[in-house]
Amino acid sequence: MTVDEQLDRELMALALAQAREGLEAGGVPVGAVLAEGATVLGKGHNERVQQGDPVAHGEISALRDAGRRADYLTTTLYTTLSPCQMCTGAILLFQIPRVVVGEARTFAGDLGFLRSRGVEVVLLDDAGCVAAMREFQERFPQVWSEDIGGR
Repeated sequence: MTVDEQLDRELMALALAQAREGLEAGGVPVGAVLAEGATVLGKGHNERVQQGDPVAHGEISALRDAGRRADYLTTTLYTTLSPCQMCTGAILLFQIPRVVVGEARTFAGDLGFLRSRGVEVVLLDDAGCVAAMREFQERFPQVWSEDIGGR
C-alpha cells in the first residue's frame, strides 16, 4: 500500500467514525472529512434526522466545520457514501479537486458526473462503510425509506 493509499484509509476511518456517531444518534450514517494532505480541516456527519434539517448532510457538515476558506484547490473530501446531487454540487461549487468515497453500493450517486467535471474520484469500496449503511437500513427502515431508499 502506498503512502497516499494509507492516508486515504486513515482519513476514511475518521469519516466512518463520524458516520457511526450519527448512526448511534438515530441518524443516517454518512460521515465526511475535509482534509489538506494529512491535516483535517473539518469533519462531520449527517444530522438531517437529528436537526430536522434536510440539507444537514455529512459532506455539508464537514464543510461547515472547516469554515470559510479562500479556496479548496488543495483539499480532498472523504465521504463514507457516494455524494448525492446536492453534495456533488457543493464539491463542484467549491472546486474540490479530489473526492474519496467509502462505498457506492448502497447509493451510487453520480461519480461519473464528478469525473466528467475534472474531479478525481477514488472509490474504496470499504467494508466498514457498507456495514454501517446495512445496519442503518435494518435498524431504521422508515428513515432509510424517507431519505434514500424511496428514490
